Amino acid sequence: MRTEKEKMLQEDLYRASDSELIAEHARASSLTRLLNQTTEEQLEERQALTKELFGQTGDKIYVEPPFRCDYGKNIFIGEHFYANFDCVMLDVAKITIGKNVMFGPRVCLFTAGHPIDAVVRNTGLEFGRAITIEDNVWIGGNTTVNPGVTIGENVIIGSGSVVTKDIPPNTIAAGNPCRVIRKITHEDEKYWQEKQNQYWAELDNQS
Repeated sequence: MRTEKEKMLQEDLYRASDSELIAEHARASSLTRLLNQTTEEQLEERQALTKELFGQTGDKIYVEPPFRCDYGKNIFIGEHFYANFDCVMLDVAKITIGKNVMFGPRVCLFTAGHPIDAVVRNTGLEFGRAITIEDNVWIGGNTTVNPGVTIGENVIIGSGSVVTKDIPPNTIAAGNPCRVIRKITHEDEKYWQEKQNQYWAELDNQS
């Protein structure tokens, strides 16, 4: 017979009031409380707490407090991840974040869902749907990502968006609901590489 945790991670209906899940939620609450109480002088402690909280991380990640999550163990993060203030990750299902991903302030990832039927919903049964964010994604502040969404590599999500459906790679998307605005082009790449070259040239001239 499956445990409630197994049902949850397999994206079936489950009860969050299960004792095992309550204990794991309490662990995450304790770690996030300690993380959120660290100061800017305690960067090593902050990094250690972040790595203990999550299921897996790269070596170089940074989460700016305050931060909230349900369990932490169901969050898997690649190298060079940055999350600004007030991010929330409800990880009743798996959250997978690739490398070189940046979150603006108040980005929220919600894997948690509830039955549409009110009678079933009122029993306390709920479910989750995994969220995947691929490599090189930048998500603007105050964005909400809903259950079951995949955001493709190199995507930019405009601030204030509500992402309800998958976003294809190499696009800029924004809005409520979030929609693709345009593709990222070779002209974009050329423009920003020229800007980068100007930046380094100016530094060379100053040295």
